[in-house]
Amino acid sequence: MALGEYVSVSTQRDTEQALLSKERRELRDYAAVEFNELVTMYESKGLSAATARTVAQELTDNDAFAAHADVELGIDPAALTNPWQAAVSSALSFTVGALLPLIAILSSPTTWRIPITVVAVLLALVITGAVSARLGGAPKGRAVVRNLVGGVVALAITYAIGHVVGAAIT
Repeated sequence: MALGEYVSVSTQRDTEQALLSKERRELRDYAAVEFNELVTMYESKGLSAATARTVAQELTDNDAFAAHADVELGIDPAALTNPWQAAVSSALSFTVGALLPLIAILSSPTTWRIPITVVAVLLALVITGAVSARLGGAPKGRAVVRNLVGGVVALAITYAIGHVVGAAIT
């Protein structure tokens, strides 16, 4: 999971860097066109033509590249995504999230292993949904429901595939 997160976020970062490079070239080669584009974008956000031109001029005088990256691309060049941070976060999250189900599997009697593990997984999903919401400052209910529904769907699909493949192998 951590490797997948690293690859995914690296791809996102590469895309952001490519878009920023393109914007730098456009600002260098077509400064007037880019300035007018910035004015138009501010007008489309509800500013009058005069105010949009003033805002665009002040932002361009301060840092044209940052102004264009923000308004055109929605990217802060100083705060690009970090693939290592995402990978470490993913590794820690999945390791901690797997502890409760792992303990349930290892400590349950064989006949009760599947139902106890399912309950442990559901409990782990509720806990991780609540913790992630708290850390992000988001409402807990929505995060818990999203985590629980997504987890139950993934659990059901994984169980079904394992049941079909397991029956075909034996």
